[in-house]
Amino acid sequence: MSDSLPFSTMPAPEGTGAASASDNIGDAPARAATADRRTPLHALHVARGAKMVSFAGYDMPLQYGGGILAETQHTRRAASLFDVSHMGQLDVLGADADLALERLLPADLVGLAARQQRYSVLTNTAGGVLDDLMVARGPQGLALIVNAARKDTDFTHLQRGLVGDAQVIMREDLALLALQGPQARVVLCRLNPRIADLFFLQQDIFTLAGLPCRVSCSGYTGEDGFEISVRGSDVQALAEALLAHPEVALAGLGARDALRLEAGLCLYGHDLTEHTTPVEAGVVFAIARSRRARGERPGGFPGAERILAEIAGGPARLRVGLLPEERAPLREGVRLFDETGRPVGDICSGSFSPSLNRPIAMAYVQREWSITGTQLFAEQRGRQVPARVCSLPFVPARVARS
Repeated sequence: MSDSLPFSTMPAPEGTGAASASDNIGDAPARAATADRRTPLHALHVARGAKMVSFAGYDMPLQYGGGILAETQHTRRAASLFDVSHMGQLDVLGADADLALERLLPADLVGLAARQQRYSVLTNTAGGVLDDLMVARGPQGLALIVNAARKDTDFTHLQRGLVGDAQVIMREDLALLALQGPQARVVLCRLNPRIADLFFLQQDIFTLAGLPCRVSCSGYTGEDGFEISVRGSDVQALAEALLAHPEVALAGLGARDALRLEAGLCLYGHDLTEHTTPVEAGVVFAIARSRRARGERPGGFPGAERILAEIAGGPARLRVGLLPEERAPLREGVRLFDETGRPVGDICSGSFSPSLNRPIAMAYVQREWSITGTQLFAEQRGRQVPARVCSLPFVPARVARS
């Protein structure tokens, strides 16, 4: 049961219908924003002393007064509030929506229950990833959250690819907050005790601070937490209600990137691209069992032949964790070599871990060099920096499972 009217009663404004889803800052340098779009919380960020940067076409908070290190550590011990309203929120509606969307991604949408959410990927004909996303069962169809830098491309891709009576709607009337950390559940339960019954990858409609919201138990940090979709006109009131709790502090894109890397999560455009398959990326769980070779509805999505072949026989390369053995971080694009000097891969994400107080990185390496403990060497400023392959995540996940 819901606390209020179904979320679908928040109508999309005219002009956002069919006729008209892990974004983050990565290693992009901070730079002054110019004519970027603004989220509904822009004034709040500025008033709270945020350092604003241009990211994915939006003027976004990189960090606040305490800095990225403090924000990351606060998320690990309490609860941080992230404005992720730049992300794309899309509805796919119609009686044919489930099977129509299954033609474009490898999820089991026919079997997606009412309170469930799933991670999935849009794929191209070569098996590469066009975007990664979250998809949930809404009251009247499917609700997607996609990456900010890809949302317009995704919208066009879905418009062209959906069949039957399925249609896609861009929900630009909605905002999105992420409350993440071990105290996030405590805080939300004060606003609505029913949140206690929501576990990882479950979602439902709730009233929070008197406002109708769609809340999912999910996030991009590895911590227990929630993503809250709410009307843009209501998001400031909700944000202020959450920030009134002593456990909650604002955090920006810098901390969000540090947390997702510590959690071993992919960032589109870095660890996932149109030239990377979900099997290579280690997100094979995005391929539902019903869509695999012996499943009820095998294949039928772009790139299925290559992806299913890689599930059966293994890919030529794999995403792995790396622990550099020196203090300097190894950044994206740094090449990796074996002890003989033969190139074996490249780093896709790398930074300094506030939680571990050491540099960490992820890389794609040839499969024979992907075994935990393998010694590799990174070419950095003309030097060979030793690094060892390690398992992911760097910081164990603490999500709440039922």
